[in-house]
Amino acid sequence: MRGYALHRVLARGATFLAEGSVPGRLLDLGRYPALIPGAGRVRGELYRLDDPELLPVLDREEGYNFGRSKTIVTLGGGRRLRAWVYRYRGPRERAVPVPHGDYRRIRWR
Repeated sequence: MRGYALHRVLARGATFLAEGSVPGRLLDLGRYPALIPGAGRVRGELYRLDDPELLPVLDREEGYNFGRSKTIVTLGGGRRLRAWVYRYRGPRERAVPVPHGDYRRIRWR
């Protein structure tokens, strides 16, 4: 998301489209958020990748604890689109649940 460390990767070849939400639960892992399956909604940002070579770069930056998959993003006004998301599949011992699903509300950079 804009204002966070990994946004520098998106700045190389992606265009911000809108804010939206996806189904799932959000965890706070301290330095970054983690989307996991579950009941609820998680807020985030939708981007169009202008450079197709950016996708493998994002995969590397996200790391081995995150897997990329497609999901439905709901935008303001109810419009729905298919998009890639990174779901967390790593350890959760120190993870703190974020019940409202909005990482910016707890860790604004």
